[in-house]
Amino acid sequence: MINQDMAAKILSIAGIANIIFVLLIFLSCRCFSGSKIFNWLFKYSWYKKLYVKHCYLWRAFFISVLIHTILAFYLFGFNF
Repeated sequence: MINQDMAAKILSIAGIANIIFVLLIFLSCRCFSGSKIFNWLFKYSWYKKLYVKHCYLWRAFFISVLIHTILAFYLFGFNF
């Protein structure tokens, strides 16, 4: 398949991507749109673009988690 060094690097990158996607999903969440901080963020055009891309962020997050999980099982095994 792939060597373990490359798998470990991809695993680390996917882990970092998971954290970034969770933060972006939280920032673009429609459940919090009525609070003061999110109303303040709507003044900015970058936030409006992020808010519109919420559903796509979920898809990217799921792909990142799937890659992370598969590579973790590949490197460390299924210890149950």
